[in-house]
Amino acid sequence: MEIFHLSLPATNRFASEYLQQTATIQPFFHYPFNQPSADGERLAELKNRPFPRNEMAEYIENFMAHFPTSSRVKTSLEKLRHPDSVVVIGGQQAGILTGPLYTLHKVISIIKLAEQKEKELNVPVVPVFWIAGEDHDYQEVNHVFLPMDQKVDKWIYPEKVQHKKMVSDIDLYKETCLSWAKNVIENFGETEHTNTLLDFVGKQLAMSNTFVDFFAFIIMELFKDYGLLIVDSGDRELRQLEKEWFKKQIHHHDSITHSLLEQQQKISQKGFPITLEVSENAANLFYYDQERNERILLEFDRHNDRFMGRNGTVSFSKEDLLQLADEQPEKLSNNVVTRPLMQEWLFPTIAFIAGPGEISYWAELKLVFEHFGIKLPPIVPRLNITLLDRSTETDLAELNLDLAAVLARGTEHEKQRFLESIKDQEIDSLFTTAKEQLHQQYKLIEAKTNELDKGLLPLLEKNEGRIRKQIDFMEKKLEESVQLQHQVVLNKFARVDLALRPDGFPQERIWNVFYYLNLYGLALIEDLMELPFVFDGTHKVIKL
Repeated sequence: MEIFHLSLPATNRFASEYLQQTATIQPFFHYPFNQPSADGERLAELKNRPFPRNEMAEYIENFMAHFPTSSRVKTSLEKLRHPDSVVVIGGQQAGILTGPLYTLHKVISIIKLAEQKEKELNVPVVPVFWIAGEDHDYQEVNHVFLPMDQKVDKWIYPEKVQHKKMVSDIDLYKETCLSWAKNVIENFGETEHTNTLLDFVGKQLAMSNTFVDFFAFIIMELFKDYGLLIVDSGDRELRQLEKEWFKKQIHHHDSITHSLLEQQQKISQKGFPITLEVSENAANLFYYDQERNERILLEFDRHNDRFMGRNGTVSFSKEDLLQLADEQPEKLSNNVVTRPLMQEWLFPTIAFIAGPGEISYWAELKLVFEHFGIKLPPIVPRLNITLLDRSTETDLAELNLDLAAVLARGTEHEKQRFLESIKDQEIDSLFTTAKEQLHQQYKLIEAKTNELDKGLLPLLEKNEGRIRKQIDFMEKKLEESVQLQHQVVLNKFARVDLALRPDGFPQERIWNVFYYLNLYGLALIEDLMELPFVFDGTHKVIKL
């Protein structure tokens, strides 16, 4: 296994400019991600802020008690209690079977950067993964994609969720889930690792009750030996630590929204699109309605001076909401605007690991953070990784394709050039002539029909169309016949796209890690973790 680096643009222009640290982008952040001096400045800032390190360590220890653990996990908990400790943190939704590959890339990024920062800064640095269990978008987490017949096939976990429940509250039906997961893995194709993988999934599922449980058991079993700590933003016990910060958000709800909109205006003026859609009345908090069994986004009704659910589903005065935060904080949860704030109040963050989309939306929060007298943490782009297997590497070489070009845009351009090169020019000319002659002859017939019976003109037009379709059909059949003679080459184009740019998307956004674990075994994770990753914004290609 080896790793090499490519310079590729990010999936959005804002993130691409962030990787380059352009003069346009820098004013939207407090720290550059690629200058060592920023770490010293950040450490100095964190020293002047209080953090509930002991309380968070105790909570995490209790939360993680039933998940796979190791001596490194215990060491991380001790580190977190240290008064000088800092964390590298990042998060993601709890996708079934861990979701797309980039979730694993985030975990690897968090662990590897924490190791790197601890050596550089000589302070305890703890890797923390924030599971977005309070999220209620079930459709985002209930599926994986499989390669089937050289196409991308979406496999959805069959249990339906009728309400906007937090993912933390979505129960797993173990028999259904196990049957579905086994079907997924078996459809990857049987290898020497398949039975081990089936046992692995069955073991994690047997100990799980919810979507978040299943996700957390898999993640911790894969990464427990690297000292990773996990938290679930949807966990009720965590809410007890968040209650004072909920009160702060309620008191400052108007300023949070105003600061966000002001920062978004500055970003728009520089020609960048806005990521977060927030109304002027946004309260940036959700209320969990147990009777309706759903999560309701709150807005502030200035006319009535109340916090309201849309369409008046729920209504609170400011005093009511403050009391709720104090006595039943588990009924409140953050939205995309306030979650970063909550995270930064709870953890002394030396670096936040972000994907391209997160880089864009954290920039929109700069004035929100400044309103509370704190700075955005250094936003470090997560590792962008492509796994390159030997057969795909062979196809690339035989097709003489440039890997960087394929990762950026797929093979369509090169495939079309190949199809042009194998076209029978004589056939092309014959059919072009036939169509032109047909049109000319029907023009003459049309003139005569116009003299004799104008009512037949629509029928004439339809008749010409039918004959043209038959000519097109024959032309296509001959083209297919020519292509069939070159199907071996065309299959190589298809395999390369499926492996590296499935459905036109980066590999990490489509494929699931279990596809690769089935091919290479659970030891793949250990092999990946031994690689020397550098956080320089380049794309990492790993030859398997």
